[in-house]
Amino acid sequence: QVQLVESGGGLVQAGGSLRLSCAASESIFSISAMGWYRQAPGKQRELVALITSGGSTNYPDSVKGRFTISRDNAKNMVYLQMNSLKPEDTAVYYCHAMQAGGGRYWGKGTLVTVSS
Repeated sequence: QVQLVESGGGLVQAGGSLRLSCAASESIFSISAMGWYRQAPGKQRELVALITSGGSTNYPDSVKGRFTISRDNAKNMVYLQMNSLKPEDTAVYYCHAMQAGGGRYWGKGTLVTVSS
């Protein structure tokens, strides 16, 4: 199975930037899609970015134009560049992997706190 480890979270002021990293235990080229989700206390986990093995990306309107997901296949890494951060972006951010065979895997999360 796939192990995922996130890093890069922290405290940042509104308007600032952070880059989150997700290290995968196997080639991300073999994974159908990878995504970043976030969850704040008392709220549902929501998708913030998705990237397929073919390189297609998808973002909800809430982060469109501010967040960018990317991957480095050689390093088995996926990144989430977050710019123009807002207090409402505060959440635990999780890396997610989806295999064509049906496997679904989650990292343990990294906390992003955006102060106003």
